[in-house]
Amino acid sequence: MKSILTAPQLAITIKRLAHQVLENHLGLSNTVIIGLQPRGVFLSDQIVAAIRQELPGQPVEYGKLDITFYRDDIRKELHIANRTDIPFSIENKTVILIDDVLYTGRTIRAALDALLDFGRPEKVELCVLIDRRFSRQYPIQPDYIGKSIDSIVSQKVKVYWQEKDGREEVAILD
Repeated sequence: MKSILTAPQLAITIKRLAHQVLENHLGLSNTVIIGLQPRGVFLSDQIVAAIRQELPGQPVEYGKLDITFYRDDIRKELHIANRTDIPFSIENKTVILIDDVLYTGRTIRAALDALLDFGRPEKVELCVLIDRRFSRQYPIQPDYIGKSIDSIVSQKVKVYWQEKDGREEVAILD
């Protein structure tokens, strides 16, 4: 295991991502944030918390999207769905999708399909903690990147979250 982001580095990276979103969407007037279940929600919760600190008293429309049944690469197994919670309209709004690791692009493709069930956004942007640059199967690129890494197919990028794993860190497992 090789650590690529320690807990303090992770905290700084999350704060930077929140600031980048605010730079491009000052006030978030026509912007909604949607975290992807299950693991992207740990990141989106922290980014939204950082944004709310910067905009006290201002509403931030934040939802969570489960894409389990929209995936094209897990049809043979039985899967337990997570909860989708999008208590607002995404019609004609900018949607910022948040996920932890961008690898093949299949999760994001599924998320785009799932989003259409909730309306037609004006624009969709992607925010990821880790971009595994050279492993795409779909032409999907993030708008906000915590850290870009080059890794080989046999390696796995693991993001540890305090709420789930008892620590915060990003590591590459061989």
